[in-house]
Amino acid sequence: MTKSQTGRNILLIEPNYKNKYPPIGLMKIATYHRILGDSITFYKGDLKDFLVAEIYTDCIAKLASIDSTVFWSSKKDSIKAFIKTKRKSLLEDILDSSTEFKPLITEWLKYFSDYYRKKEYSKAPKYDRIYVTTLFTFYWKVTIETISFAKHLVKDVSELKVGGVMASLLPKEIEHEVGIKPMTGLLDKPGVLDDNDIIIDDLPLDYSILLEIDYQYPTQSAYFTFMTKGCTRTCAFCSVPKLEPTYKEKVPTIDKFEVIKSRYGEQQHLLLMDNNVLASPKFPEIIAEIKTMGFYKGATFIEPNQLDISIKNLSEGINDLAFIKRSYTLLHDLLRTRIKGKNAQIFYDILDKYCLIEFDYVTKDNLLLAYDEIKEYYEKYRDKSPRLRYVDFNQGTDARYVNEENMKLMSEIPINPLRIAFDYIGMKKQYVNAVELAAKNGLIQLSNYLLYNFKDKPEDLYERMRINVELNKKLGTKIFSFPMKYIPLFGEDAKHRFYIGKFWNRKFIRAIQSVLNVTKGIVAPGESFFYRAFGKDLTEYFEILYMPETYIVYRKVFEDLGYSDAWRNDFNSLDEVEIVEAKSIIETNDFEGLESKATSTKVLKLLTHYTITYEDVNLEDGELNTLKRKFETLVKKDMFIDLTLTYDFE
Repeated sequence: MTKSQTGRNILLIEPNYKNKYPPIGLMKIATYHRILGDSITFYKGDLKDFLVAEIYTDCIAKLASIDSTVFWSSKKDSIKAFIKTKRKSLLEDILDSSTEFKPLITEWLKYFSDYYRKKEYSKAPKYDRIYVTTLFTFYWKVTIETISFAKHLVKDVSELKVGGVMASLLPKEIEHEVGIKPMTGLLDKPGVLDDNDIIIDDLPLDYSILLEIDYQYPTQSAYFTFMTKGCTRTCAFCSVPKLEPTYKEKVPTIDKFEVIKSRYGEQQHLLLMDNNVLASPKFPEIIAEIKTMGFYKGATFIEPNQLDISIKNLSEGINDLAFIKRSYTLLHDLLRTRIKGKNAQIFYDILDKYCLIEFDYVTKDNLLLAYDEIKEYYEKYRDKSPRLRYVDFNQGTDARYVNEENMKLMSEIPINPLRIAFDYIGMKKQYVNAVELAAKNGLIQLSNYLLYNFKDKPEDLYERMRINVELNKKLGTKIFSFPMKYIPLFGEDAKHRFYIGKFWNRKFIRAIQSVLNVTKGIVAPGESFFYRAFGKDLTEYFEILYMPETYIVYRKVFEDLGYSDAWRNDFNSLDEVEIVEAKSIIETNDFEGLESKATSTKVLKLLTHYTITYEDVNLEDGELNTLKRKFETLVKKDMFIDLTLTYDFE
């Protein structure tokens, strides 16, 4: 490594979309650049806010050099707002404490606002290299916007690296859109990024970067890793053959596990991202390794002293920003939730003594100075209750590889839930066998993914859900199902969520989403829930699919009001010709201008149900009014946006 390649400013970016799991690729790249001695910043969110925050930091440093008697950080919100807008009214809030330097400070504030508003920052970027990770293809718009913005923040555009799932699936489309050729596939060879022998894919994850950002990933306190890579299958609906084309039957894990444990402390759960772990002939070795890592049946976890870990990392100069934020959060969480009475006041006074009450006043030095006085309180009052540990093969297991031997091995670890894919009805025999073997070996907490909107028919989805209900009844299992809408991997249809499969239509898709919304995408194991939600047979199921959306989401409301029966009577009163016409309109899920679409008055009468909203209903009952307001809130939040192939609502 030459001297010119070290000490670089590196920015890692995850676009501003919602996702459950942290960016594993960026976490490995962070480790890589930390090894090289580079400075690393991670950001997830609106890049305009990131840029304003960076300009704000430079701004208050300048203001402090002019007048150090003012604590400029206390005016953070006003200064940031002024940088964004340059509104004169904000100057009064900012300058109220400053006297003789007002003219000079005003000029500098205007300078930093112009620097942002006139995009002067693009003339002198600070980052030597920027990485933008990508995820699902339907996040196309926000991802392209992120890449385009990042081009203004890097010194040399050739040092803007784009990688990840979407980059590997749509590389030509991305290059055409933004002029950046993405990196595709895995970083599993030496010298991919720089002239050295480091294999990035083999590196442990840098968990500290997750502490730098405000975004909270739903999955907390877990080891994220792989025991295998790739898949032996080549399913047409799956991206794995493209992303990980070579199946690796065993990936070294123990050493990385030990590094993470040493640096960041024990994690409660083990989340394995393997795409087909049961295909590995080394599966017995994998189970043995999982148990060696502390994940055996009945294993418990006691949270390590996170303050000790944070202070240790601060002392060693490991990501100061992350561990300052972490320490501050830990101290105030303890004060708010664990310490009571007189000791709470004592603890507060110590924090106040070292200027640790407000985050803007917190410094690394003050945290290190305060540590000796607060460590005993933290150790005494922190939560030390044991919690169960779980293992989750998150991408699901392949029913076609399930046998008595590997189910017995699976039962030796605290797997919860066991996820078994049921992608199409043709897998019924293998799937049922897998569930029966799981139940036989005491694995009753199950979950599965039910792919729909691919080459399946709507009745196939119903049948797969019904099979799960019947298996629960027969075996005493608890199978939580997650129907997931297929979205193409390539082409224009991959860039959005609107694709409709050959045997589906827009109304049926929306109906399924409407039902699932009630439980955030989960089909619960209960028999009564399923038959109520999806119908007791295919006739009722299709009736629900054709039912008006508002009548589905809060079915009881409209049943009690008599609207559902009125719709049903209008629907059943149509003759054969009228029903064909009505269905063809309903299936488009477009109910604007119905007078020009319907040729029959009976059809038009039926279709008016699809235009009814809560605003059209006079509800006097208090409970119904509560439901009405709840429904309206859901609509405003676009309740359907995340019910797609790739979102897990657990």
